[in-house]
Amino acid sequence: MASKKIYLAGHRGMVGAAILRQLQAAGHDNVVTRTHAELDLTDQAAVQAFLQSEKPDQIILAAAKVGGIHANNEYPAEFIYQNLMMEANIIHQAWAVGCKELLFLGSSCIYPKFAEQPMQESALLTGILESTNEPYAIAKIAGIKLCESYNRQYGTDYRSVMPTNLYGENDNFHLENSHVIPAMIRKFHDAKVADAATVTLWGTGKAMREFLHVNDMAAASLHVLNLPQAAYQAVTEPMLSHINVGTGVDVTIKQLAETIQKVVGFNGDIVWDSSKPDGTPRKLMDSAKLRALGWQPAIELEQGLKTTYDWFIRHEDSFKSQ
Repeated sequence: MASKKIYLAGHRGMVGAAILRQLQAAGHDNVVTRTHAELDLTDQAAVQAFLQSEKPDQIILAAAKVGGIHANNEYPAEFIYQNLMMEANIIHQAWAVGCKELLFLGSSCIYPKFAEQPMQESALLTGILESTNEPYAIAKIAGIKLCESYNRQYGTDYRSVMPTNLYGENDNFHLENSHVIPAMIRKFHDAKVADAATVTLWGTGKAMREFLHVNDMAAASLHVLNLPQAAYQAVTEPMLSHINVGTGVDVTIKQLAETIQKVVGFNGDIVWDSSKPDGTPRKLMDSAKLRALGWQPAIELEQGLKTTYDWFIRHEDSFKSQ
């Protein structure tokens, strides 16, 4: 039997690339991809023409504009506009061409800043968001609600997964616009090469975060996409349909920094700049629903950091201009 025709949006991103590797490894020979140069997902007419032409059986929406605290603060208009447009165009046109199955990838930042820990799916829309990434979070919440609304009105089977903080191969190692793990890897590596005495990091180091390797996220995404509809609906509700994806374990940013320092082999000291923001005090996901559906992560943090650093070393030349 021929494999389903899958359109994977965002196949060059960190998560999308991991999903593509796993689809190919599983023998899927009918995966459709387009680069940004080939298809601008914020262009409604272009997305319409593309999906009308391809008519995929399944869509995985892993495309997004992403970044850390600095990038979210600097470019809030871009973060809300581009993410809203991409998801609205793809989800609507998926329905228009008769694609019944879609998986939307969101983010743990959808939850309120002071949500009870660990954060359950039911915490959505129960409080104010973290201000530094509110525009991005609003866009991701809208994506969940788009999926739910099309399911309710048109009988589609559009699902949403909300990962915790992700890291791994193909991450963005830009010094200012990257997330915490690649930023730290880059800083510690550059300091090691320069034989620097110290590395200065943002915040106090007291904030707590949960981290999931991108290969685990890809595996979880495909697991959820391919669940029988009855199994998915058994643990979700029509207007609370997203599923958390995490490890269930968090660490302080200080512990994370010390682990990365060890992995990289930097022998100097860490200086904490407490004038810089910590962001949300704690972000730990309750992933009980996903575990009940038969999936759990396989990659420990230090192991994942080692493979990520190895990947960075192999691709270091491509980041030197950033």
